[in-house]
Amino acid sequence: MNAIVALCHFCELHGPRTLFCTEVLHAPLPQGAGNGDSPGRAEQAEEEEGGIQMSSRIRAHSPAEGASAESSSPGPKKSDMCEGCRSLAAGHPGYISHDQETSIKYVSHQHPNHPQLFSVVRQACVRSLSCEVCPGREGPIFFGDEQHGFVFSHTFFIKDSLARGFQRWYSIIAIMMDRIYLINSWPFLLGKIRGIIDELQDKALKVFEAEQFGCPQRAQRMNTAFTPFLHQRNGNAARSLTSLTNDDSLWACLHTSFAWLLKACGSRLTEKLLEGAPTEDTLVQMEQLADLEEESEGWDNSEAEEEEKAPVLPEGAGGRELTEGPADPSSLSDCGNWQPRKPSVFKSLRHMRQVLGAPSFRTLAWHVLMGNQVIWKSRDADLVHSAFEVLRTMLPVGCVRVIPYSSQYEEAYRCNFLGLSPHVHIPSHVLSSEFAVVVEARPATRSGPQPVGCEDAQSLSKHEFVVTSGSPVAADRVGPTILNKMEAALTNQNLSVDVVDQCLVCLKEEWMNKVKVLFKFTKVDSRPKEDTQKLLSILGASEEDNVKLLKFWMTGLSKTYKSHLMSTVRSPTASEPRT
Repeated sequence: MNAIVALCHFCELHGPRTLFCTEVLHAPLPQGAGNGDSPGRAEQAEEEEGGIQMSSRIRAHSPAEGASAESSSPGPKKSDMCEGCRSLAAGHPGYISHDQETSIKYVSHQHPNHPQLFSVVRQACVRSLSCEVCPGREGPIFFGDEQHGFVFSHTFFIKDSLARGFQRWYSIIAIMMDRIYLINSWPFLLGKIRGIIDELQDKALKVFEAEQFGCPQRAQRMNTAFTPFLHQRNGNAARSLTSLTNDDSLWACLHTSFAWLLKACGSRLTEKLLEGAPTEDTLVQMEQLADLEEESEGWDNSEAEEEEKAPVLPEGAGGRELTEGPADPSSLSDCGNWQPRKPSVFKSLRHMRQVLGAPSFRTLAWHVLMGNQVIWKSRDADLVHSAFEVLRTMLPVGCVRVIPYSSQYEEAYRCNFLGLSPHVHIPSHVLSSEFAVVVEARPATRSGPQPVGCEDAQSLSKHEFVVTSGSPVAADRVGPTILNKMEAALTNQNLSVDVVDQCLVCLKEEWMNKVKVLFKFTKVDSRPKEDTQKLLSILGASEEDNVKLLKFWMTGLSKTYKSHLMSTVRSPTASEPRT
């Protein structure tokens, strides 16, 4: 993620100060920059990069070199800094972690060495600890602009027995130029930064309680109430954060946390290039994913906390590997919790057609397209999963409701794909219904030749498949147009499996467009039945099977599309009479 994460402090003597910041270095270090042999080339590389993506060079210089470079650093002078304003000692080379997978380096300093970055961080620091503060002065807030970047800021207090009010004011800020990306990362950043803050506050609270137990400051201050407080401190009240937390490895730990935060936040969101308007399947998948995310907000995030503890090992100028960030791709299934557990038994629709035989496959495909319940009985649950994974490609995503394997029969309104073990009883009215089809994978009674092109003959040879229905599809029945086109593609051996898959996608899109027209015509515009029949004739879908298919597929339309149509109807322009 092209961003900078920084820890800021409001010093009572010097105002807002940047204590520690971690940035991303995308380009490799210039040759010689690691040992200081060619500082001119390093400076030139910095000037060429610029912007929020640029990271300062890392030089393992000696204390003398650090002192000589102090005058050219964009940061505050040493005379303008107290113990509370300083994190790394003069001459400290900083921390660097390497991510060898992406050739990215995560670099930590007290201030960015690049003047432009220093100015951006400095301004964000001042605003986060002065004017851009949420109510109560403790909590998250968002601010920024296109010129100086956008900032996620979380202010908080740290206990200090010597400070005014027994606490000091800090903030952790994340700065980047991409406003949309930063806003979308708000929940993730809030949770992880809140965890870092809690750890700092817990450490400081233990030190505060120990100091108060040994020498209570409140009573001492009450006894000297008439002495000006600022004159009491004698310069000893400005304490470093390592002193407040009693943690000498604090900055190394913060480098670890900030580097992990940048890597994890950058890998959790990816951009996809959409050519043209999104398909209905894409919209439905996005809606299902949003529903799953809403449901998971209340779940225990213990797994995420364990992943957060995966160490990013810091080092000085040399650096070490950066551990891989949490890989949590959102895999969406129709039930939200079902994925095939083993390699598929059925490789494709063409493969299934070869195994079942053309007549049985046509019967099964007809019921699938019409929205009838498909019941698959087998002892092998993985075979059932594989069959449903292949059959669901014939339907829009919104029309698929799967119960992969159940110990009892489920009604058709709950699922149109139902997997059962052989001993489960199916009601007689279902067996005789024209709205259901049953596929039984029985043990093979005799070994016969495997279908041509069968790629998993060994597992399929154990079964023979029987397809039964209360309303068998007659061989001379025309059937829906899309089924005939699908079968034509499956039987064409000149087409590869990948080409057939693309044909199915195009056919589904073609008929989903017809569904959209019919939905708008009948549900939104409320046209009479005579006009609907004329529309179906124009669409080439006036046959009975085609009409049934369109009505079933109408249930798979996305909520986004439906709400868009209804909003246009309610708009003032939509209320004008049609001419």
